Amino acid sequence: MEKRSVLQARSADTIGQQVCLEGWVRTRRDSKGGFSFIELNDGSCLANIQVVADNQLANYETEVKHLTPGSSIRVVGEVLQSQGKGQSTEVKASEVYLYGTADAETYPLQKKRHTFEKLREWAHLRTRSNTFGSVFRVRNRVSYSIHQFFQERGFLYVHTPIITASDCEGAGEMFRVTTLDVEKPPKVNGKVDFSKDFFSRPAYLTVSGQLEGEIFATSLGKVYTFGPTFRAENSNTSRHLAEFWMVEPEIAFADLEENMEVAEAFLKRIFTDVMNDCAEDMEFFNERIEPGILDTLKGIVESDFLRCSYTEAIEILQKSGHTFDYPVSWGMDLQSEHERYLTEQHFKRPVILHDYPRTIKPFYMRCNDDGKTVRAMDVLVPKVGEIIGGSQREERLDVLESRMKEQGLNAEEYWWYLDLRRYGTVPHSGFGLGLERVLQFITGMGNIRDVIPFPRTPGWAEF
Repeated sequence: MEKRSVLQARSADTIGQQVCLEGWVRTRRDSKGGFSFIELNDGSCLANIQVVADNQLANYETEVKHLTPGSSIRVVGEVLQSQGKGQSTEVKASEVYLYGTADAETYPLQKKRHTFEKLREWAHLRTRSNTFGSVFRVRNRVSYSIHQFFQERGFLYVHTPIITASDCEGAGEMFRVTTLDVEKPPKVNGKVDFSKDFFSRPAYLTVSGQLEGEIFATSLGKVYTFGPTFRAENSNTSRHLAEFWMVEPEIAFADLEENMEVAEAFLKRIFTDVMNDCAEDMEFFNERIEPGILDTLKGIVESDFLRCSYTEAIEILQKSGHTFDYPVSWGMDLQSEHERYLTEQHFKRPVILHDYPRTIKPFYMRCNDDGKTVRAMDVLVPKVGEIIGGSQREERLDVLESRMKEQGLNAEEYWWYLDLRRYGTVPHSGFGLGLERVLQFITGMGNIRDVIPFPRTPGWAEF
């Protein structure tokens, strides 16, 4: 007997076939005519398949009539054309085998609706719900699309270190990695002696794989990283996590214009794949979570991203007559309210802002000849604002050393990064996309903690 998924068994092509399905009971209702209707789901799709089990089954009275939500079963039977609305097939069971029961008194996912916040406390079970099943099917498809996009364009997938000694962003919000006794650390002259630590120096969880990605790009051409990153930022907002996944391509011999083109094509590919391959899940999000999200995604895919300099954007915002919570001035870091105004009200389409003030950007971004701006870019989309950040990297050794000094960084700690400019330096560019941020946008989920399997936030590291 061939095992099939619920997704496969829901296809009209399987009518008349004998199948074996395995999954979890969503609901069961009994008929006075001596049979039961079981809604079965195995996670392969949003919808359930209806299983009809009658009293001819040997275990009908002892087990089938006592199946509760959450119970796991195997069903063997024939796929029939369904007489019910909203489904093309159903399964007439010739066998129902009970794997495991779920206590009706304590199983959390009953018919009662729970808040997403409450469901986070049951992260080990919440994926059995409609919403979170859809979230993680979409997450899977987006992850696959990321690899497909870069692999098809000749990028190499590289694994950059999770433990690092360098701070890519220069923000200092990093988790320390140590084996020292935190209660009695060794000290020299009153300071912790990290020479006694595991790595013989301070070490941290990475905030980005970019710098290491540049190593590979300046020898292998086009690469991308895709892995977990960490920020020890004490932020409890709906858009921040302490652990999240980043996609970071690096492209040798590429200027900012080429970087923009890749970023635009990248987003369009992801959105197109999700709408095509997760249509049922996306319809669910469009109806239940974020009405209009499908139109938003279609609009992005079908539009040309407008290029606009930071300076032009500041002038537009200042002349808009709109009252912002954060007053607009040249040199400030734009807030989401400014970014959303540009995409939703002024340009009414995605925008790529470029050439930001050097004072608000990291040391590795290429300086422009005006002495005031760097070759940075942010991709802005409606409803969210920034979704991708990137830049052309500074390939000139003297300028890079000057920038590091300007930002108070110890150049000796980045000796290997500077070597890339000493030995065959090339123009190169790259960007970063936070997986959870783009998933929030695609699904319309209000909190970033609901698009990652096990969120890590201040005060919370359960599971």
